[in-house]
Amino acid sequence: MSKILDIIESIANEKGLDIKEVKETVKTALINTAKKVYGREYEYGAEINPETKTLKLYQKVTVLQDGDEELSEENENYISLSEARDVDPDIETGDELTYELPLNNLGRTAAATLQRELEFHIQRLLETKIFDRYKNMIGRRVFGSVVRVDHEENTYIEVNEVRAILPRRSRIKGEKFKVGDVVKSVIRKVYIDKVQGIIVELSRTSPKFLEALLALEVPEIKDEMIEINASARIPGERAKIALTSLHPNIDAVGATVGTKGVRINSISQELHGENIDCIEYSTIPEIFISRALSPAIISNVKIVSENKAVVTLLADQKSKAIGKSGINIRLTSMLTGYEIELVELEGTSPSNSDEIKDPNALKNLFK
Repeated sequence: MSKILDIIESIANEKGLDIKEVKETVKTALINTAKKVYGREYEYGAEINPETKTLKLYQKVTVLQDGDEELSEENENYISLSEARDVDPDIETGDELTYELPLNNLGRTAAATLQRELEFHIQRLLETKIFDRYKNMIGRRVFGSVVRVDHEENTYIEVNEVRAILPRRSRIKGEKFKVGDVVKSVIRKVYIDKVQGIIVELSRTSPKFLEALLALEVPEIKDEMIEINASARIPGERAKIALTSLHPNIDAVGATVGTKGVRINSISQELHGENIDCIEYSTIPEIFISRALSPAIISNVKIVSENKAVVTLLADQKSKAIGKSGINIRLTSMLTGYEIELVELEGTSPSNSDEIKDPNALKNLFK
């Protein structure tokens, strides 16, 4: 085992691993090999000499008081204090003595065992590194090439060093991919399967995917001049996104939509025509709910509990608030976190110009 440090550095550089972690892995592999060769009933230790770059194996024995009942010829993990002091006069009860076990005497079988142990532990180290890396990437956008589509229409995508899976349920309705297609998505979750190992699951239906696309398309979001406060989606149909400008000269909604809608339309195309409503966020729940129910004109919003709001509106605005198949009110509830109850008033809504001119329009929301 000469120049083991050179071997460790080579492994670490080739696999992109931390040298300290590889050192510990090599020592663990050697100790496990010793247990298989010499016996698991003994205690072992391993050490790497940084000067000679060599690896040494030791058997450890614990010093016990003469006459201790644990001392016996069969148990080589212990040594009496009197015997230990023949080796080291200053040793005390409870201390440990170590005896070096020559690695050259291990033989071919042990060498093969050590190689298997090294391969196993290095592989575990690599898997842990990959798992931790992708665990920290949950919610982030990735892209890769489709390598397989199975009979259940799950799509397998090559993302860097892993083969990720885009389940059918996490695909936008109507989407179909074939081998060679480049697919954008976000990492939904990462877990370890006992049979398949690390599983990286992707999604194109998550609100996080919409947020990732917005950050890619809108520089102000990427540069953190506009903040995404909340988002909600019914994939492939409609979405709502709440935004706040962190810069006095930037209109959050205008910048996100872009000139003539060019930015938001680009994202909509990626999402198969999904309509995206951009809303200015408010820390006042009543105002936030009123804005989120757009295009309906709201007369009054009352928060009745932690998760419920009663919204009063004129009869001709109810269908707008609900939306086709209830999509608008569902998205509003998802976006704001409130269950919405609609209450009708008699009469018809004022025109937009009248609403803007009315100085009490905002106050009416809180009555």
